[in-house]
Amino acid sequence: MLRPVDPALHARDATAADRAHVLTMMRAFYAEDRLVFDPVRVGAGLDTLLADPIHGVVLLLGDGGDDGYLVLTRGFSLEQGGAFALLDELYVAPQARGRGLGAQALALAAERSRAWGVAMLRLEVHHHNPRAKALYLRAGFVDGHRDMLTLTLDAPAAR
Repeated sequence: MLRPVDPALHARDATAADRAHVLTMMRAFYAEDRLVFDPVRVGAGLDTLLADPIHGVVLLLGDGGDDGYLVLTRGFSLEQGGAFALLDELYVAPQARGRGLGAQALALAAERSRAWGVAMLRLEVHHHNPRAKALYLRAGFVDGHRDMLTLTLDAPAAR
């Protein structure tokens, strides 16, 4: 189960000034998790998130923000009873692993989600990442035995 956030955990909201640093960590995370890193697409999404907190937040972990990051976004689902939070990305840098930072990041994500007034925190994990899945299950997440499917749509016409 989730523990309370350790007061010694250093985390801060990323700003536009952190863009290059976040993209560097994202590139490392995507390579490790076998995700396609499209700098144009990912950069546009990051810019939107950094510019408008209505969509969510990027939190940098560690004293200098070098230990990793998490991305928490807002979603809506009738099944979930309305608004929910999505832990879209969680990355712990190799030099920061093995010290419980992942568990602390999950507790921080839950704390932020509660502050948003939502009662549900969701995430997805790749089948090829059993260590991450084990962390999430230990924290109290439940495997709904569903697969997420994706359809790429054409970009909407400029208005």
